[in-house]
Amino acid sequence: MTKKISFNAFEMNCIAHQSPGLWRHPQDRSLEYNQIEYWTDLAKILEQGKFDGIFIADVLGIYDVYHQSADAALRGAVQVPVNDPLQVIPIMAAVTTHLGFGLTTSVSFEHPYPFARRMSTLDHLTRGRIGWNIVTSYLESGSKNIGLKTQLNHDERYDFADEYLTVLYKLWEGSWQSDAVKRDKHSGIFADANKVHSIDHVGQYFSVPGIHLCEPSPQRTPVLYQAGASSRGQTFASQHAECIFIAAPSKIATKKLVHSIEQQLIRAGRRREDVKIYALVSIVTDDTDQKATAKFKEYQRYGSQEGALTLLSGWSGVDFSKYQATDQVEYVHSNAIQSLLDSYVNADPNRVWTVDEIARWNTLGGNGPVFVGSAPTVADTLESWVEETGVDGFNLAYILAHQSFIDIVHWIVPELQRRGVYPLEYEQGTLRHKLFQKGDIISKTHQAYQYKHA
Repeated sequence: MTKKISFNAFEMNCIAHQSPGLWRHPQDRSLEYNQIEYWTDLAKILEQGKFDGIFIADVLGIYDVYHQSADAALRGAVQVPVNDPLQVIPIMAAVTTHLGFGLTTSVSFEHPYPFARRMSTLDHLTRGRIGWNIVTSYLESGSKNIGLKTQLNHDERYDFADEYLTVLYKLWEGSWQSDAVKRDKHSGIFADANKVHSIDHVGQYFSVPGIHLCEPSPQRTPVLYQAGASSRGQTFASQHAECIFIAAPSKIATKKLVHSIEQQLIRAGRRREDVKIYALVSIVTDDTDQKATAKFKEYQRYGSQEGALTLLSGWSGVDFSKYQATDQVEYVHSNAIQSLLDSYVNADPNRVWTVDEIARWNTLGGNGPVFVGSAPTVADTLESWVEETGVDGFNLAYILAHQSFIDIVHWIVPELQRRGVYPLEYEQGTLRHKLFQKGDIISKTHQAYQYKHA
């Protein structure tokens, strides 16, 4: 295999994240999610393992589709309580030098003008290690609690996001010229006012006349992450994303997603190498296959199927409490994550899922597969997935905090490095340069570049 495998850590400022029930395990630390040391320890572990970054998921809402109630989510700490992801980034940046940070925020819940300042501030403070995961939000509860009667329908949310991104590109790329900042103590001129421009944006959803409040940060536009896998979501990702996260339960389904994204990139006038695609997986490993299997079976005993069905109901918009355990899972169109059920029902013709099977699958690591085995066994699996599906790397969901990542750094990373398929050291520079080795600023093939002030 010629290309290097990339690792990204999948986290959330909450308890257990993608593995409901595992917070009860005696080794799990996720109950410490609201303490600084939880995050600084995690950042050090990931940087030791040469991870590209940590991707912090978020929801502004609660999983209340299952039984049409929030009770199950609250009982099992199913992504509630959930704290602000932004606040933990500066403390992790302070104890690391290279690790990247992918922040999830929704275009549905914050105006782009203050958000542009928030991201530029983080890019300055991290010295160019910030990325943004663009989400349009799927939980009805989140929309209602900020005063919206209902959320926009699925495809219209992406139309809204397109204009949101246009406003941000104008602010980040076009408002301040590269040589606007002088910092001249002798003349008393900090910035040349003739080189700082109002963006004068008037659109369907936003009117933003002024300048960006921040001077240009190391990357200007943060590295753009996106996880839309529906048809409309893929179109959006092909136009905007630099890193795309996908989640599917099988190799066949993953390969189909990658192929579809590649076709969308071509239509958008971009190249495959302009984007990194990460597949969601979890890893359970030890020094032998037998020990890893025993560890996996132990973890399974702590998994909560009620918690998994609570997540699945929120993700898909379908109340799974209405079905029997032996019922076959079918595709139901909803206003939530449309690709979720499609990845089970339509993407892999060789598999039929029951409600019980999909619940058990999602107790450990969420929607992606769990790779179990010794370092050589897991490394073989990772390499085969890269070769056969076309992904560039893996978005690794933990099962136990932080033990899952400690195990990966201790066993899997050295094995991949020994095989020559994982980085030995970090590249210097910003997150964008580390990922693509093509400089700090967004690529000329990306539509944001057209807003760069001449």
